[in-house]
Amino acid sequence: MGGAWYFGCVTDDALYQAMVARDPRFDGVFFVAVRTTGIYCRPICPARTPARSRVAFYQTAAEAEHAGFRACFRCRPEVAPGPGNESRSLHLRPGHAPVDAVDTLVAAATARIAEGALNDRSLDELAAELKVSARHLRRALEARLGVSPVELAQSRRLALAKQLLQDTALPLTDIAFAAGFQSVRRFNAVFAERMGRSPSDLRRAHGGGGQGVTLRLDVRAPYDWDRMLGFLRERAIPGVETVGDGRYARVVHLNGKTGTIEVRFTPSPGGRLALTVSPELMPVLMPLVARVRRMFDLDARPDQIAASLGRDKLLAPMVKRRPGLRVPGAIDPFEAAVRALLGQQVSVAAATTLAGRFAAQIGTPFDAGATLGTPQEDGAARRPTFRFPTPREVVAAGAERIGKLGLPRTRATAIHTLARAIANGDVVLDGSRDLETFVGELVELPGIGPWTAHYLAMRALHVPDAFPAADLGVQKVLGMRGAKAAEARAEAWRPYRAYAVLHLWSHLSEAS
Repeated sequence: MGGAWYFGCVTDDALYQAMVARDPRFDGVFFVAVRTTGIYCRPICPARTPARSRVAFYQTAAEAEHAGFRACFRCRPEVAPGPGNESRSLHLRPGHAPVDAVDTLVAAATARIAEGALNDRSLDELAAELKVSARHLRRALEARLGVSPVELAQSRRLALAKQLLQDTALPLTDIAFAAGFQSVRRFNAVFAERMGRSPSDLRRAHGGGGQGVTLRLDVRAPYDWDRMLGFLRERAIPGVETVGDGRYARVVHLNGKTGTIEVRFTPSPGGRLALTVSPELMPVLMPLVARVRRMFDLDARPDQIAASLGRDKLLAPMVKRRPGLRVPGAIDPFEAAVRALLGQQVSVAAATTLAGRFAAQIGTPFDAGATLGTPQEDGAARRPTFRFPTPREVVAAGAERIGKLGLPRTRATAIHTLARAIANGDVVLDGSRDLETFVGELVELPGIGPWTAHYLAMRALHVPDAFPAADLGVQKVLGMRGAKAAEARAEAWRPYRAYAVLHLWSHLSEAS
């Protein structure tokens, strides 16, 4: 079996028992390959359980494919939750040991590849962005994941193509390019080689999707959709996002493409999201899916989070009450950054109003009516109508214009300065920095303190161990005053301090 680094001291026999039990906690954490059939499956696959002597275990789908196995068409490994962010959270903690640096690099590279970084760019370009050599990047991924960056990228492309073939009625040419292939010929050849049948054969045997593009994104139960939706509803930017009727919708601007998405939750079997994507976003479907997964925290390990935080006497009853609580992320990290700055020293409602004004005055109008239904909220018809501005657009607007939206001059300057730093590449919101470095870089900018930096690490970068210790709500529940006291109290919650914060905030809102 590959992937000893990831599984640690967990034995193959223990993994086999998890497979026999079809334990959903391990869905997406490892994959089971059956030597006699040449197929690899999720550990929850409903197929007949193979004998122990006939199976091998792999930590990623790419590793199983590298070993010559094909994805199961029944349990569909391509829609499984990711392996979880526990390794990322552990290695983004302060520390500079070589192993930390390698694992931080692997986490950043894997995230970039999941967003299609190698679809139209070279490995050398990706390595340069991550400030390492291509050789070092290749060796790091092979050591940690058992596959090269190119093999991992190809596995991602094949997984998305397989899902589109089974879940949509898109033409094969559209699927090839949406999945990141540069030519239809290459798509057909690689797919047939790895899947054991051509794309057209799979479409005839398993296709059946209706019009439009709605993708299935599986999650690990339990998943607290109501709380997730409630959090997003309170902070939804008017004109950009809308929440109502059990669904979330918004305008998305990604890699130069603008369109709309809608997300709904289906509680069974197991729990999954349905992501509906407008046609304008098909060229950026791969990075979009990766960002939606991150925004809704679909790859978290609720069992490990509960086991860790449940040892704390204060958090234990909160975790028991809401075991499926997740940390809401952000599709657009810059949008989340502006939203955080607008929220300084004002209520959530006031910050939401300011964010809507910001989008309407500096953003770009967008007609979402043709691609989305109209969610109902408080009996009123509402739909997204604006694209949130990019960093360069905010820089062009200038601090004076930003200030006219009703902001203090210092805050308008802070937003403009941050936008300029991001546009120039001086600050990056891509998760390539460890937590300590990221916070240190941000607090050097005017108007950004540790609370804002950690809040952005939580939501924009989705770092599980981020902790805004200066948050007054957190301190109130803890019965403490001061960031240092809160940080000391939270040491026991590592590496899941961000989840602890969500539990404290939820407790506070439920008590009010």
